[in-house]
Amino acid sequence: MSKPVTVTLPSDREVTVVRVFDAPAHFVWDAHTKPDLIKRWLVGSDGWNMPLCTVDLRVGGRYRYIWQNVETGARFGAYGEHLEIVTLERIVTSEVMDGLGLGEIINDEPAWGAGDPAINTLTLSEADGKTTLCLNMLYPSQEVRDMAVQSGMSDGMAMGYDRLDAMAAELPAS
Repeated sequence: MSKPVTVTLPSDREVTVVRVFDAPAHFVWDAHTKPDLIKRWLVGSDGWNMPLCTVDLRVGGRYRYIWQNVETGARFGAYGEHLEIVTLERIVTSEVMDGLGLGEIINDEPAWGAGDPAINTLTLSEADGKTTLCLNMLYPSQEVRDMAVQSGMSDGMAMGYDRLDAMAAELPAS
């Protein structure tokens, strides 16, 4: 059963997403920082996969995700840099979305629209074996934020978080 994802727009440039997981913080942290786990849940709608996922988890390290529609082959990606890391508690990253099905991605370079990055702040807090995830996304403009919101981002995130819940359900009882 799906759990609610709370999505708010705290300012004209921000989106904040909150979700509670029945899992310890170390699991939710690993699911956001280890490529083999990221590729299992961060794929949005059914019919998409993530053929490329790299994470250099250190301040100044970069990450790169590429998603692909299994049926059509359409691809898009995201990349950025880790700006702040507090293990098990907080990650701040820059993020640039590229491609969005409009062109090819060559190596780490976007096919279009690099622009200014969004700044994403992920925080985790654990209590009684449950972890609350709060993701604040600060976009370079209201126009870019509105494009992200209208893209169906929150629906895709909810599907991914449901997959993450299913992975957590596989954890051995502690």
